Amino acid sequence: MIEQQTSLMLSPYAELYDQLIPEDHFLRQINELVDFHFVTDMLLDTYCMNNGRNGVHPIRMFKYLMLKQFYSLSDEDVIQRAKTDLAFKFFLDIAPEDDVIDASSLSKFRKLRITEYMKKTGEEEKESETERVQYFLDQLIQKTVEIAVAHGLMEGTTLIVDSSHTTSRFRAQSADQYIKEKAKLVRKTVYQYDESMKEKFPQKPTGHDVNETRAYGEQLLETIEREEKLQHLPAVKEKVNFLREVLSDCEDADIRSNDPDARVGYKSQDHAFLGYKNHTSSAINRIITAAILTTGEKSDGRYLGGLVEKTKKAGVDVQKVIGDMAYSGTDNLKLAKKEGFQLISKLHPIITNTKKRNDGFIFNKDADMFQCPAGQLAYKKRKHHRSDRDNRNTQLSYYFDVEKCKKCPLREGCYKGTKSKTYSVTIKSTEHAEQEKFQETELFKTLAKDRYIIEAKYGEMKNRHGFGQATNSGLLGMEIQSAMTIFVVNLKRIITLLGEKKAKKEEISI
Repeated sequence: MIEQQTSLMLSPYAELYDQLIPEDHFLRQINELVDFHFVTDMLLDTYCMNNGRNGVHPIRMFKYLMLKQFYSLSDEDVIQRAKTDLAFKFFLDIAPEDDVIDASSLSKFRKLRITEYMKKTGEEEKESETERVQYFLDQLIQKTVEIAVAHGLMEGTTLIVDSSHTTSRFRAQSADQYIKEKAKLVRKTVYQYDESMKEKFPQKPTGHDVNETRAYGEQLLETIEREEKLQHLPAVKEKVNFLREVLSDCEDADIRSNDPDARVGYKSQDHAFLGYKNHTSSAINRIITAAILTTGEKSDGRYLGGLVEKTKKAGVDVQKVIGDMAYSGTDNLKLAKKEGFQLISKLHPIITNTKKRNDGFIFNKDADMFQCPAGQLAYKKRKHHRSDRDNRNTQLSYYFDVEKCKKCPLREGCYKGTKSKTYSVTIKSTEHAEQEKFQETELFKTLAKDRYIIEAKYGEMKNRHGFGQATNSGLLGMEIQSAMTIFVVNLKRIITLLGEKKAKKEEISI
């Protein structure tokens, strides 16, 4: 059962917060900036209002997740830090002497509250398991944009779009391999402080049985727990907590060892990844205005319309959109003209000038190759300069691995048993003369230089907030991580912009 309101802080030690936490402390500014009652409104239906004992208020639980994302901590570590860090307790609105929740409560909150909320709200309108309405993600982004608009920070009309990949928690590994990898990190960290532990650790498993590997991980943790000198080393505790979390999450991994929703995508012709794609749009002031989460194999260009629509819905005017070559397809050029915005995206001769087909083959701009409906990437391409009598336009043929085609479940109607499998397209450069002319102008070149802004934002999300790798498995888990990460980085950016705005006013007044 949910409490009707958060408990009032009645403590003789509450004055410590005013004495020890400065006014410009980041967490104090967040508390003053955001009205968190929207969290209660979102999750209210996932609680029983007239039965059961009172649970921890959803606002406080949500703030725990924010702290976890702010400082890139595991569940266990964020709880341990909340016990001793007064700034954490102030942010959580609990008294200095009060105890904190158990780490397992965070996992339950994600599964029983947030995940349940996403399932309920998205059930009626979802198109498929991989392309559904992402209410939680949309609402958190929209909340930050509303705050930015209210403080006069969304003055521009330029949008920057791009996508970034997040590798699966299990990547291309089984649960057995993943546990072994985390166990190895624990051992390496311990050896930095005490090499004699090599003789005390249990013997590493030689097979690939996940139950045997899980048992080894438990024995490894028990051995470290017996060493009192290692218990208080933060570096060791951090790696131990992550291993413990992985062991807990992999309890059913002997049935389903890999991430069920992760798919293979490509960052280049020879760089594949297993995971997800986050298609995002950012305003020129580096505030993310919209995001669409998909599996890793999806192409970037098809989500431009959705990003523009979500951004407008959040109350931001869109006059110009900057993107890379992936967004310069024919459909997007038509969309820009229809919606009345200028598309700053350099034409690619394959994406923009190919006759449209509904055969499932898509162009992967990162790998510079076509990808078949089954996800196989072409391994080479060849250009054919045809004679004037046939056609003046050049034709490109893409070659696929026949051995893979023979075993492909989608081979019927696609592979006809020939010695080679090719996919050919015709380059028709005459169809986009208007965009070609525009991309040669100084305006286009000047605006295109701002595309780095969204790349820098992705760098912040990955390097400071662990967005490069999924912390949960499945699309629902990835959506929670994506939503919390974007919510956090947007709030950080808003506070920075408010600080700059305040400093500018003070400078003018002087």
